Amino acid sequence: MNASTTIQQDQRERAMRALAGGVSSNTRLLNPHLIVDRASGSRLWDTDGTEYVDYLLGQGPNFLGYAPPRVVEKVLAAQRDGIIYAATHYREIEAAERILAVLPWAEQLRFGSSSSEMIQAAMRIARNATGRRNILRFHGHYHGWFDNIQIRSDGGRVEPGSLGQLPDALDPTLTIEWNDPEAFTAALSEHGDTIAAVLMEPMMLNAGAIAPADGYLQHVRDLCTRHGIVLIFDETISGFRVALGGAAERFGATPDLAVYGKAMAAGWPCAALAGRRDLFADVATGALTHAGTFNGNTIATAAVLASLDELEDRSVYRHVESVGAALIDGLTGVLDHHGVPIKIQGLPMAFHARFDSGAEPITRYAQLQTVDQERYGRFASQLIAHGIWVAYRGIWYVSAAHTLDDVDETIKRFEAAVSDRGDA
Repeated sequence: MNASTTIQQDQRERAMRALAGGVSSNTRLLNPHLIVDRASGSRLWDTDGTEYVDYLLGQGPNFLGYAPPRVVEKVLAAQRDGIIYAATHYREIEAAERILAVLPWAEQLRFGSSSSEMIQAAMRIARNATGRRNILRFHGHYHGWFDNIQIRSDGGRVEPGSLGQLPDALDPTLTIEWNDPEAFTAALSEHGDTIAAVLMEPMMLNAGAIAPADGYLQHVRDLCTRHGIVLIFDETISGFRVALGGAAERFGATPDLAVYGKAMAAGWPCAALAGRRDLFADVATGALTHAGTFNGNTIATAAVLASLDELEDRSVYRHVESVGAALIDGLTGVLDHHGVPIKIQGLPMAFHARFDSGAEPITRYAQLQTVDQERYGRFASQLIAHGIWVAYRGIWYVSAAHTLDDVDETIKRFEAAVSDRGDA
């Protein structure tokens, strides 16, 4: 390595040679330039030793912060007992019971390794239960990268989200605007007898951090019941983050099935599909296939148990709400002082920032299409250069490890980034 070349530069070149695009997930192509050495609590260090205050949190899973000590110890202990048995084990049973205890609407669940695969299981279960084919979903909601669910929404049009994707795999899906009760009522009036499931993020955190309008989720719940449609909440991001019982608890709406991941296991790969017992009846007999070698392994379920040990003390949520609110206030103060037209909306534990000169909050995905995403991406590069690790797409996550001291340091770095923002 040349003496003038940083460790980061050398490792980026190595990554580009060994990994397609230098990454192992296309999501990381949006933040491609950081090679991480380690992370702890609310901080992350690159291989040159540069420290960052982290508000990306691995795309959200590290709700307790990086490497929370009590969680790490319990996961290490579980590994000493072996990882995969091809049989049910006691941690798996206890983890399922503990999850169901904080989701009073749900009666049974299955574990998996990723939310993408559990979405597939949920749709299969819904089609089996109803004898129908179609899935109603919404613009801007993300439910994984499989052929039958990944889309690109542009101006109301729906297209396959990837090259190599079979376009006709999307034929059984109908896509409408979210948070629009009239559009939902109209869709069910026209297609209700063909729809097996309505699939949604109950809070649109993947894009825009848009909360449901008052009464919207209950409107959807009521019409799904009336039409015999299975309501599926994709709580991959919102679950165990916006409340212990997820968006279902925070917004007071009850699905028939819900998918959980990310914050549920404090950063370890684990997902769950929870719901009504009758919907799992054919799964239980094996007539409806749900499988996976790594499902419910000892590490994943130990992480769930350790995470719940922390989260069931609801002071965690009060802390995150308080710190996140202070962060939003501080960022907004800097933006107002400098006259920078960045708007922040969402919840203290997960919010979205965007360049937007309008005064009204965004409530529909269509409104996001007017946002200057490239400009925010340039600004995000400035934030990263000043030691604030954020997503280029605008989402900020706050963890239980963040403190008011972190907020003070973040505001100082943010102020410097705003002052140096150039054409951003």
